[in-house]
Amino acid sequence: MYTISGNANGAQMVPSVTGNGTGKITGTYNPNNGTLTYTTTWDSLSGGPTSGGFYNGASGVAGTAVGTPWAMGSNLTGTGSFSGTMNLTPAQAQDLKNGNWYYSMGTATNPGGEIRGQMTATQQ
Repeated sequence: MYTISGNANGAQMVPSVTGNGTGKITGTYNPNNGTLTYTTTWDSLSGGPTSGGFYNGASGVAGTAVGTPWAMGSNLTGTGSFSGTMNLTPAQAQDLKNGNWYYSMGTATNPGGEIRGQMTATQQ
C-alpha cells in the first residue's frame, strides 16, 4: 500500500498562475488491485473548479492527461472537496511511484489550470 499526497498552488502551474488558490490531495494506492483512492480539497480559488484531473509530468513540466477528467459536478465554489477512485495500469502506477504525476484544477478565470500539485507516493 502507498500513501498519496501533494500540495497545490498557482506557482506550480506551467506557466505559473498568480492567485491565492491552494489545494491538497491525500489518498492511497493499492498495488494488489491497482486502485488509487483519493480526496482533493481546494481553497481560495477564483471560482468553483470547472475541470480537474491527473497528469503525467515531472515538476516544472507541462504533462499529458492520465485517465479521464474528474466529473466534479456543477455549482462548486472556490472552496471545497472532491473524492474519487481510479484503476491504474502498471505503467501508470510506476509513473505515480516515481513522482511523475501531478493534479490540476481549472476555473472559468484560468481554464488551463489555476492550481497544480506534484504528487508523492510513499510505501507504507
